[in-house]
Amino acid sequence: MPEHVKRKLEDEIRALEHELAHELPKEIKKAVAMGDLSENAEYHMAKQRQDFVNARLGQLKKRMSELALVNLANIPKDRVAFGSRIRVFDNSKEEEIEYKLVTSEESDVPKAQISTTSPIGKALMGKKVGDSALVVTPNGKRELEILGLTTIHDEEQ
Repeated sequence: MPEHVKRKLEDEIRALEHELAHELPKEIKKAVAMGDLSENAEYHMAKQRQDFVNARLGQLKKRMSELALVNLANIPKDRVAFGSRIRVFDNSKEEEIEYKLVTSEESDVPKAQISTTSPIGKALMGKKVGDSALVVTPNGKRELEILGLTTIHDEEQ
């Protein structure tokens, strides 16, 4: 897992854990002191926030464990995979484009960093130079021909 992604997730986890352990109990205690809980908007909002924070913490911790399992040795050296830079020819736009496949946390479309779980990322995964991929996007179908490939292994050298 890229170090900056790990740090970003850990920072969000720490902030949410702090909110859950310190801020939300104070808000709930203050709301309870106001009386009748059935019509207490502050209490219900604090409880909803508490539920959201718990759910988000669960998602983040699950994602951290998934990313920790990524083994670079299992990433192919001759096919499109996580960390690859791919130069493609988009037949529908008649242009050459370069993408880098990254985690969903790193995804930045204006910088041509696309997630492995995006429609384009999914269509390119496992392809080799010379292969074509048909991508169904919200703007219609696109055919991408792979012209060049640099894997995560090539970039480490």
